[in-house]
Amino acid sequence: MGGGAEIHQLDMAANITCKNCGTVIEISEALSESIVATERLKYQKIELDLRKKANELEEKNRNIELAMQRQLDLERNTIRLKTAEEIAETQRLKDREKDKMIDDLKKSLDEAQRKATQGSQQLQGEIQELDLEEKLKSSFPTDEITPIEKGVNGADIKQVVKSPNTGVICGSILWESKRTKSWSDGWITKLKDDMRADKSNVAVIISEVMPAEIKTGFGVKEGVWVCLPKHLEAVGYMLAKSLRDSAYQRLVSQNQNDKAQQVYSYFTSHEFTAQVESMVESITLMREQITKERMALEKIWTAREAQIGKLSSGISGVYGSLSGIAGTALPAVKQLELE
Repeated sequence: MGGGAEIHQLDMAANITCKNCGTVIEISEALSESIVATERLKYQKIELDLRKKANELEEKNRNIELAMQRQLDLERNTIRLKTAEEIAETQRLKDREKDKMIDDLKKSLDEAQRKATQGSQQLQGEIQELDLEEKLKSSFPTDEITPIEKGVNGADIKQVVKSPNTGVICGSILWESKRTKSWSDGWITKLKDDMRADKSNVAVIISEVMPAEIKTGFGVKEGVWVCLPKHLEAVGYMLAKSLRDSAYQRLVSQNQNDKAQQVYSYFTSHEFTAQVESMVESITLMREQITKERMALEKIWTAREAQIGKLSSGISGVYGSLSGIAGTALPAVKQLELE
């Protein structure tokens, strides 16, 4: 039956005849189909509802699963962060332990290096004192050269000056050896205290650096002699000679008072300083003159050797030219002939 079917006739038998195709349909059949259609719609609605509920349930399950996954990720991330913090804390403690070990090692190394440097400086000082002792013993064989023991207040070496002929003690000199890059005025104060405590007559500081007021290689500063190592022998000779001369004067003039103060005043006087400077300058000039004379003589010898060489070459050239001309008629010169 098409969509445009019309009811043509309703007979007594409760049938319906289609106007277009003439098909007879019983009312009970039509009603049954209507009921079926109605039920089908109910069934479809129920199915739609069921599908909708199923989708909603599925969506809810997905949301629940998503929430659970999110919660799981959150907990996992929390555990990861906590683990990372624990690892970081452990590493921090290890780093602190390592830093402490490094600091301890550095302190130990610095302490060892300090001790080594101190030991090296002490060793250098001892070697320098031994060298000073050897030089004094070599320069003053009749005097008593005594090194000051370690731990005892005083200078490095004490020289007891004696008369070469009688062995009578004429006085004493305190020697202090310094090997630093800068001068210290504290050395003067200490050595003067040592000199008074030891009752010595004069004190000398041997140093590679001079005080600002001493322009030459030696001089007096506040009553203490200061000189470069190269002037040690000259200064020592003058001081020892002055002590011997003063001792001789004391024997000649027994009535003089306060000899020690006079000797000390003499050693620190401008007159004595001028005498020492004069003698040291003379020694220095003599050494410089010897060096200059040696250089001059070597220059003269070299020039003469060059002249002799030129002269010999000229003579050989002339003799060779004459030999080429005269042949065997030219007398032979033994010094110019080959053996």
